[in-house]
Amino acid sequence: MSSVLKRSSALLLCLSVAACDVPRGAGFEGEVLAVKDDQQAGEVVAYPFEVIDITRETQALVSRWPSSNGRAYHWPSRVEQPASIIIEPGDLLSIAVWDAEENSLLTGPGQQVASLERMRVNSEGRIFLPFVGEMKVSGMSPQTARSRIEEEYNYSIPSAQVQIDVVPGRANTADLVGGVSAPGSYPLQDRNVSVLSLIALGGGVPPGLNNPQVKLFRGSNRYTISLEKLYADPSLDTIVRGGDRVIVEKDSRTFLSLGAAGSEALHEFPTDDLNALEALAIVGGVADDRANPKGILILREYPDSAIRANGTGPNRNRVVFTIDLTTADGLFSAGQFHIQPGDLIYATESPVNSARTIMGILGSAIGIASRL
Repeated sequence: MSSVLKRSSALLLCLSVAACDVPRGAGFEGEVLAVKDDQQAGEVVAYPFEVIDITRETQALVSRWPSSNGRAYHWPSRVEQPASIIIEPGDLLSIAVWDAEENSLLTGPGQQVASLERMRVNSEGRIFLPFVGEMKVSGMSPQTARSRIEEEYNYSIPSAQVQIDVVPGRANTADLVGGVSAPGSYPLQDRNVSVLSLIALGGGVPPGLNNPQVKLFRGSNRYTISLEKLYADPSLDTIVRGGDRVIVEKDSRTFLSLGAAGSEALHEFPTDDLNALEALAIVGGVADDRANPKGILILREYPDSAIRANGTGPNRNRVVFTIDLTTADGLFSAGQFHIQPGDLIYATESPVNSARTIMGILGSAIGIASRL
């Protein structure tokens, strides 16, 4: 075989290799957003998803769409209460009755005070008092209960003076279940113990807990808010009620990054609100030598309840948002576009990268052929 033939054969072989698909770590934008050919029907049918380019106009529209994650918890605002505790069934009362009479019904010789220790308020809100009988005290403040007990004793002991001390029972106790240094049941000494005060009683939230979320269980109701928002707005530092349960947990919301992004991983939300530029920074940006900066895709799936025909929601469950990082409008709009839990940030492959790879293969092929 002549040298010319050998070089020609080698060049043809290398060209055939270059014509094959170049190995890639991500798809091109056109591949991801492609349509399929329905061979049976003989027509081209688009995949069942909506594609929206994120610009100044579309971002303003999308921002008003329903959330895709279904999380919509409410949080009760703070309502100031009178400072004093309200006596409830289960509380323990210690009552001291001072009597200066020589022949007292309550005290013995030489005594001036009768101590009635740790009397539990029964389920009907009553306690038993010697020489008075049963008396309802639930629903009263300690000051009101003291005055009423003193009035009852004054009928038989005109000089009687009463002192009362309340140890909160279950109805005046809140549970700090977890997410703090010292979880446990904490008595509410007054009616103005707030959520942040309760957390402080438990030793506070340990450092390193990702975007702590405060959950309040009150009866059959459940409320959730971030600790960051509680710190920022005092009106949200709601008052704790007896029987409340409070849990502090890390933010469980995540989003995923794949393709030619700086990292392919599952990422946690570090804050309540996260825009697309912040999310890209978290994933390490995009690969400079691989990614197509005009083809950043955010894939999101909406529930059926979010589907709208009037533009106030997506037309379909599956939506692909495209972001162009090479324009000022694309960058500004990305900074206003909010990432939602479950989103997939997909950096597509740049066609230039594949072209460079092919040219490199061709260059090598020509070099091999020339040597042959």
